[in-house]
Amino acid sequence: MSAVPRPIVEIAEELGLEQDEIELYGQYKAKVKLEVLERLTAPRAKYVLVTGTTPTQFGEGKTTMTIGLGQAFKHLGLRSVVTVRQSSLGPVFGTKGAGAGGGAAQVLPFPDIALHFTGDGHAVTAAHNLCSAFLDNALYHGDVVLDPRTVTWPRVLDVNDRALRHIVTGLNESGGLTRSTRFDITAASEVMAILALARDYRDLRERIGRIVVGFTYDNQPVTAEQLRVAGPMTALLVDALKPNLVQTTEHTPAFVHTGPFGNIAHGNSSVIADLIATRLAEVVLTEAGFGTELGAEKFFHIKCRGSGLVPDAAVLVTSVRSIKAQGGLSGRRGRIDEQELAREDLGAVEAGLPNLAKHIENIKAFGVPVVVAVNRFPTDSERELDRVCCAALDLGAEGAAVASVYADGGPGGLEVARALLRAFEKPKAFRPLYDLDAPFERKVEVIARTLYGAGSVRFTAAARRQLAVLTRHGYDRLPVCMAKTPLSLSADPTVLGRPEGFEVQVRELRLLAGAGFVTVLLGDIQTMPALGRHPLGAEIDVDEHGVIHGLR
Repeated sequence: MSAVPRPIVEIAEELGLEQDEIELYGQYKAKVKLEVLERLTAPRAKYVLVTGTTPTQFGEGKTTMTIGLGQAFKHLGLRSVVTVRQSSLGPVFGTKGAGAGGGAAQVLPFPDIALHFTGDGHAVTAAHNLCSAFLDNALYHGDVVLDPRTVTWPRVLDVNDRALRHIVTGLNESGGLTRSTRFDITAASEVMAILALARDYRDLRERIGRIVVGFTYDNQPVTAEQLRVAGPMTALLVDALKPNLVQTTEHTPAFVHTGPFGNIAHGNSSVIADLIATRLAEVVLTEAGFGTELGAEKFFHIKCRGSGLVPDAAVLVTSVRSIKAQGGLSGRRGRIDEQELAREDLGAVEAGLPNLAKHIENIKAFGVPVVVAVNRFPTDSERELDRVCCAALDLGAEGAAVASVYADGGPGGLEVARALLRAFEKPKAFRPLYDLDAPFERKVEVIARTLYGAGSVRFTAAARRQLAVLTRHGYDRLPVCMAKTPLSLSADPTVLGRPEGFEVQVRELRLLAGAGFVTVLLGDIQTMPALGRHPLGAEIDVDEHGVIHGLR
């Protein structure tokens, strides 16, 4: 809150954007017009994915590390851009906070980014719910022969609200149709996924038109195009498709754009932001949500296929306390005692290293060199930090270094940045784990066995019926988007470390034809989160000057 940003026009000029290529949203925010891609035709930047080990209750600082490394490359004389996701109001008022970095490595202006920002989230919510309204209107008037039992399109809202997971609509409508449905959080909306994957306005319009909301009585898909809602939905998203340009605490440029969650959606910021950034900068760092088996897997299989960009390296963010937690320090279903966590415990570090090993293996399975960034916390001992770095190298990382970007900003990330420069010299060997033409069940099994460590995959009877419908229409050839807990490599949030040989249960399949993938729900994962007993929103307030306090 105390950081003083520079006018965004100065940041844009230094990045190489022309004056007529940006639209100002006040002094410190701007939209970048898509026309810049007509002037800048070829990517030239080194392209880096930032991912992490299995997260804990504390947060390991993945976004902070992404921003700090962007600042570090500036200190090395390179033009860098970070591309990160927008905040969702659900976590802001829930348990995670805004996810805009921290300390000396944040994106600015923080209150704006944490709350309404440039209105993109509201545009997604409005566009999604417009489709819901057109759908129910079509059912009421009988304009489209749609079997209401097959309707899969929910409504969305950008807050955590468990009461909306299962609802009934139409109770007060005379002569209308009463049916069961649900609310998802906006970050899980197919519209959000489409916005993040669209390459231009034509692609956006076509993807919106391909949205499948249900099926006819003779099992034919009904689309947003058939509901005549694709055009107005796209109209609501015209400004939202333009990436948002802001700055870091050290005034390096950052694109903060789109916000799909990594556990229930594809978990990556927008393709269009990366396409622009890789043409303007020398190094682009993009963050994927949660661990390597979630956001990173979807980056490789979904986002890279959509953008055509190939990663030059990956940063795996971890911390001593995260590794201690994975070693069993928290106990099953337990929460870590912070005093216990602060004590030097090389045994706990050693016990947690298998989790680090698995995440390194996961990245290397895609043929991408990995650099481990150990995020320093005040309670870490030098012996613990040294053990993690040495283990990372022994486990196959191309480089490993301790970073202190929270405390020191860019200078605190120089060793990791230098390790990345060395990793860039390695030959590119990027490869997906599955072909799109592979049988659907095999795609799911490859991800579960290779990245989770599962021994088997079991589809419920309901999931098998859904798969039969998808296969009938060729949707089984789409990529898969796995939805599971981020708190474990398995689908059970209580299982720590590196589990092996467990069974994964596929509960449900959801077709996102416009986004171009099928969401696979594992275990009891929910697409509408809930508030906890002590939500962060209760700490937020406004003083007599209109200044917002308590945001995280």
